[in-house]
Amino acid sequence: MSRKETKAIFPGSFDPFTVGHESIVLRGLSMFDKVVVAVGVNNEKHGYFAVDKRIMLIEKVFEGVENVEVASYEGLTVDYARQIGATHILRGLRTSSDFEFERAIALTNKQISGIDTAFLLTAPEHMHVSSSVIRDIMRYGGDVSAFLPERIRDLVK
Repeated sequence: MSRKETKAIFPGSFDPFTVGHESIVLRGLSMFDKVVVAVGVNNEKHGYFAVDKRIMLIEKVFEGVENVEVASYEGLTVDYARQIGATHILRGLRTSSDFEFERAIALTNKQISGIDTAFLLTAPEHMHVSSSVIRDIMRYGGDVSAFLPERIRDLVK
């Protein structure tokens, strides 16, 4: 009997994609056969980077990594997860407040879709890294290279 392929969706705005996000995806690959980095599109919000640019940057980070896909989606995460055959939703947790927020969403997602959420604790060296702080630093011309994956540092200015 063959084993069913496991596929996790790692949803987020990824505006921008950080070293913390990269770490979660790479660690998720030890648990799942495939990880789909899914950039959520909310037409009511205007991001720092356009969705197409975010996708291009994330694809650059995982260039040559066959079991990572990058896509965008609109609507409910669980609907997209079902559409692509994801078996799990992957989420990173930096703080206890992240856990409280994510737990409620995970329980709701499980109830409405049957899809489980897998939580990974953020690596200690990335606990302080957040996209919103990085955006603020960029707005004022600060150097954010230490917070970005190496492959995209020169592309995010």
